Amino acid sequence: MSKKLYSGHTLKQIRSDFDLSQTEFAKKIGLSTAYVNQIENNNRPVTASVLLTINRIFGVDLAAFEKNDLDRVVQDLQEVFADTQFHSSSVSRQEIQELVTRAPGITKVIMDLYGALRNYHDRDAIEDELVHTGGAEESGSGIRMSAYDEVRDYFHYTDNYVDSLDRAAEKLAYEISLHNCPSKFDRLTGWLKKKFDIAVEQHPDYSGTLIRQEDYTRKISVYRASPQSTKNFLLGSVIAELCVKDLISEEVKRAKFKTRSAESIARLALRNYFSGALLLPYDDFLRAAAKCRHDIQLLSNTMDASIETICHRLSTLQRPGANGLPFYFVKIDRAGNVVKRHSATRFQFARFGGSCPRWNVHQAFEQNSNKFTAQVAQMPDGVQYLCIATSITKHQADYSTGERRYALGIGCEVKYADAIVYADGLAVDEVSEPEPIGVNCRICSRDNCEQRAFPAIDKEPFIDPGQRGIVPYRVKTTD
Repeated sequence: MSKKLYSGHTLKQIRSDFDLSQTEFAKKIGLSTAYVNQIENNNRPVTASVLLTINRIFGVDLAAFEKNDLDRVVQDLQEVFADTQFHSSSVSRQEIQELVTRAPGITKVIMDLYGALRNYHDRDAIEDELVHTGGAEESGSGIRMSAYDEVRDYFHYTDNYVDSLDRAAEKLAYEISLHNCPSKFDRLTGWLKKKFDIAVEQHPDYSGTLIRQEDYTRKISVYRASPQSTKNFLLGSVIAELCVKDLISEEVKRAKFKTRSAESIARLALRNYFSGALLLPYDDFLRAAAKCRHDIQLLSNTMDASIETICHRLSTLQRPGANGLPFYFVKIDRAGNVVKRHSATRFQFARFGGSCPRWNVHQAFEQNSNKFTAQVAQMPDGVQYLCIATSITKHQADYSTGERRYALGIGCEVKYADAIVYADGLAVDEVSEPEPIGVNCRICSRDNCEQRAFPAIDKEPFIDPGQRGIVPYRVKTTD
């Protein structure tokens, strides 16, 4: 091995997955309990012989030990500890790194507690507002993490890749022969009729429902005016419920969600994941993406999938031993709410609050739909990213439904720029001053940013009556 590999957290996770004590685990791999304990506490590196033994006995992919997923936890905890409204201490990145490495289970508890504190704080603010306005408090309000946040965290910490569903979808795609048919919709409807005796009909009237499944008549009704790619995706989600319901249940059980709501949202998300993997099977899509240098428009046109589905699928290509480029993917509405966020990169999304206004994903709303822009940006940790952004407009059934428009952002580290068509013309290697972006204003260390909305929560602002800049306040710095 070229370097010492300290990966005690991965060893702990494997042992936990097989429900083994340290003594039982040590016996299976032929080591002493003390030796295993030292590895798990990162006092000893994992040797090549130990890796091979674990692979042989437990069938664990060795790539799991190389994944530095704890970087994300460190970044998330940095955001937590930057919020000094709940504490007065200064916590360094090195201290956070030590905590995450030695006690990854505790870090999850800390993030959950912080989320509960913020929810409690926000709820108190809402209750104060209700008192002033004479409103009524919603009964049964609590301080738990939202179901959507639970599910987003689940995908975030799994690199947005679900191996069992991805492989099952790929296998089914080849069985149905989706890869070489002129119409995926016709192929899927024909297969549903033949396999399950379920007829697919298209209804002309929009009543707020894009797809409806009626078990008692063995019929699926799809809104006819939906784009073809949308109809394909909706059918794929139904097929997931028919074919891999047990696999989805296993994933939900393994995730240990805290609420029924989170479980139901996760089930839908996993059905959608399966649908994307069915329509864009892994190996085929990986080769096509590399061949066209990740040209999203070209992939959308040639593979009969929406821009959003292509972007999302690019962020899932993290199969062990056959990895694609590590992309992040984000979907934002016009109010700045993050609807989706997934990442196989070190790119840090804000867990709380908005995102950086200098990030080009926000500028996408100023452009026509499906027009792409690219930006070389640098996060505060010094890592530079090629950031690609566009906006999409969803199908509008009639005038009264209103337009739904979203910004999509996808990107990866600039070291992969040669493999991406959107880097052409940017002179990536010559960029001396990339756009400085941050996670969001509340924890950003760049005090001199002219786009700053408010000072960072760990800084004390003051007004200098003798001078005024673009940002009206200055912050006190500490030695």
